[in-house]
Amino acid sequence: MAALLGQDGLTNGAIYALLALALVLVFAVTRVIFIPQGEFVAYGALTLAMVQAGTVPATVWLLLGMGVFAAGLEGAAALRQGQGGKLVRILGWNLAYPVALVLLLGALPLATLPMPAQILLALAIVVPMGPLMYRLVYQPIAAAPVLILLIVSVAVHVGMVGLGLLFFGAEGQRTPPFSDARFDLGSMPVSGQTIWVIVASLALIIILYQFFERTLYGKALRATAINRNGARLMGISPALAGRLTFLLAAFIGALSGVLIAPITTIYYDTGFLIGLKGFVGAIIGGLASYPVAAAGAVLVGLLEAFSSFWASAHKEVIVFTLIIPVLLWRSLKSHHLEEEE
Repeated sequence: MAALLGQDGLTNGAIYALLALALVLVFAVTRVIFIPQGEFVAYGALTLAMVQAGTVPATVWLLLGMGVFAAGLEGAAALRQGQGGKLVRILGWNLAYPVALVLLLGALPLATLPMPAQILLALAIVVPMGPLMYRLVYQPIAAAPVLILLIVSVAVHVGMVGLGLLFFGAEGQRTPPFSDARFDLGSMPVSGQTIWVIVASLALIIILYQFFERTLYGKALRATAINRNGARLMGISPALAGRLTFLLAAFIGALSGVLIAPITTIYYDTGFLIGLKGFVGAIIGGLASYPVAAAGAVLVGLLEAFSSFWASAHKEVIVFTLIIPVLLWRSLKSHHLEEEE
């Protein structure tokens, strides 16, 4: 029994670790406590479910609408600055891409496509919402205090939950597993989907590590996270860093949703609770340390699994109570610093 609970805890902890890493990244680069991170999990899973059902996902219309507003803002700014040559690139990314995606989804037999193609289509719809969200919501108030950014994040979360109910309805969805394989480790059965989740999570963590260590954009994000003003003086665009950060966060969230959709039923508001558990892991890491946040998220997954066996009615309370001793310890170990004006 302990082995089965540990397996469930590691599987859930792997997803929470990805979300915790995304939350730490977004906060370090943009100072945004990204509450809507969990909504990308639900949007990714439910968009994939709609693709597999053979219907054009309603989220593609949200992507198109966001692209129209972003194109308007970017185009007006380019014209004011006398940079009309940027209009082609602005219209191409913000308008041509969503329109081409709508036409492609309408022309393809979505229900009969191979699963990898369905997953790629779902990610192609949901992931670009990340940088568009930053451009429309957070970039205009990038210099605002952290509290204002938090309030805006709450508003974005509420809006995305409402749109999720409109797009997907109140019924939950579950997608087919990537693999029907079954393995036995001693007396413990292990499903192929569990292995997919753990391996994909580890692979993504390794890819992110290589991205930050070896690529120019990754080093630019690290520089922005360490010292935003210094990075700006060195020619790193804060707007580009913000959009790239939100792109990675949206990709991590959507991929997490795709991975867990075969394991658990996903509703339009499921992502909020999943994102909160990733946030607990990020808090354990102080919203600064990636390894500690990932380890804390795995601890959250294991605590949740064993709590569901011993005290299932109070498992959420037990998980979220973990924040209290962490915050108390950090408040005693750290010195109070006034926020920069």
